[in-house]
Amino acid sequence: MKVYLNRVTGIDDAIITMFISNGNWTRELEMDIRNLHDRVLDRYGRRLPDANPADVERFGDLVKRLLNWGWKHITMLRFIDFSISVDGLHRGGQDDWDSHAMRFDNRIIRLSTRGRANTKYQTPSGGSTFGSEMSDFYKERVLTTDSALAILGITTPDKIEYEGKTYVKCVNGYVLEEHANSPDALRGLYMLSMSSMFLFKINLTEWAHVYKERNVKGYANPEVKATCEAIADAIQEAIPLLDRELFEKIKN
Repeated sequence: MKVYLNRVTGIDDAIITMFISNGNWTRELEMDIRNLHDRVLDRYGRRLPDANPADVERFGDLVKRLLNWGWKHITMLRFIDFSISVDGLHRGGQDDWDSHAMRFDNRIIRLSTRGRANTKYQTPSGGSTFGSEMSDFYKERVLTTDSALAILGITTPDKIEYEGKTYVKCVNGYVLEEHANSPDALRGLYMLSMSSMFLFKINLTEWAHVYKERNVKGYANPEVKATCEAIADAIQEAIPLLDRELFEKIKN
């Protein structure tokens, strides 16, 4: 399972909200902050290696001021967005993560179990093999019936006849021959251990809530907790001031 922090955006917007709120905003100050942001961070929200130290120090001070207010005035931190890709979390864990879709403003797109029954995933008998790849968490913990039979040297037929109908072998079972490439039929056999992936966006305020619910100290599935902690690591690596202490502190 791998986590990718694609980009961090909106830090300049969040900083500017401080000056709007206290009545000290000017357009000149806004543009100064935006230009400072662009001199310190790249388009992905990571610090530029050749950034001027004076700019880095000033920008860091502004972020500290923002966080000092933002942990309790949480609308400010909603201006900061994270784009994150997760590859390899099992489907059941993805469903757990998906329970927070409201926190993502519904900005989550998941690997579809439809539309994957193509020639790349077909058995010799015509059935799909998509859905056989387990996530890392389950690879050493469970054996499917297909795997167990193979280990025991027990072969199963590519086709079977039942009540006058022909079924072809696919992952985890058999599908009526004429539906061997139907994603709607095939996914009836898929298991929650199958590896999946998704892309989502979340703001800092809502991320703090998800972190509190899904981190290593909670009761989530171990692979879900690992996902949560990997995201926290990636965020802190990109912006060190955005750390676990802050996530726990933010009111939401």
